[in-house]
Amino acid sequence: MATEPRNQSLTPRHLQVLNVLANAPRGRDVNALLTLGFKLETMADLVRSGLATVRVETVKERGLEIEFACVRITDAGWRSLEGLTARRPSARRPEKH
Repeated sequence: MATEPRNQSLTPRHLQVLNVLANAPRGRDVNALLTLGFKLETMADLVRSGLATVRVETVKERGLEIEFACVRITDAGWRSLEGLTARRPSARRPEKH
């Protein structure tokens, strides 16, 4: 039986990462998140708790293949943001087509 991830232990920093991911429909590169000042352990916490996923993607640029790790918010992550009080607005979930 699937259970909802617990968000009782989410820190303000975890919520900041979720908000950044909520505003990036295709996800964010791990390096971009690091540049914004987020720590790998914060991202790992979100992945372990089921609020985000990480996937290695490959792009071809000028004949070179470049791999990068992309972090995306999950449906559970969206529910965590939506469950916050009205004084903490979050981005809207993109509509599925």
